[in-house]
Amino acid sequence: MKKLLTLSVIFLLTYSSHAAEVAHIDNVELQNAIDKEVPIIDVRTTVEWKETGVIKGSHLIMFYDERGKYDLEAWLDKVSMVANKDEPVILICHSGGRSKQLAKYLTDVAGYKDVYNVKKGIIYWIKRNNLTVVPQ
Repeated sequence: MKKLLTLSVIFLLTYSSHAAEVAHIDNVELQNAIDKEVPIIDVRTTVEWKETGVIKGSHLIMFYDERGKYDLEAWLDKVSMVANKDEPVILICHSGGRSKQLAKYLTDVAGYKDVYNVKKGIIYWIKRNNLTVVPQ
């Protein structure tokens, strides 16, 4: 059953129809959104947060744990505590891959209408000399 659920999630992340489009944003657009207090959800692991730091004010809601396990329902519950389906929300990960897939899931399956994915992730944010803080 778990294998079927995993395959279903992969299928939905990859092939579902577009209910809304994910906006892929760069560092300038990210900073503008931060200035407007749009919530940021950092989906990386605890180890990754500690290695690079996080963007100040980010909501740390890990999707995959260090063993590659995930609980989609629990993750969605946590996301819904940060932003409802009609509010903008930003997803960020290490280099933009995980957050891109999860942003697509939020728009195509979960019904979120205004989702932003940070292109190139936290690594590009840091590379451009933007600040991070130690995760709390």
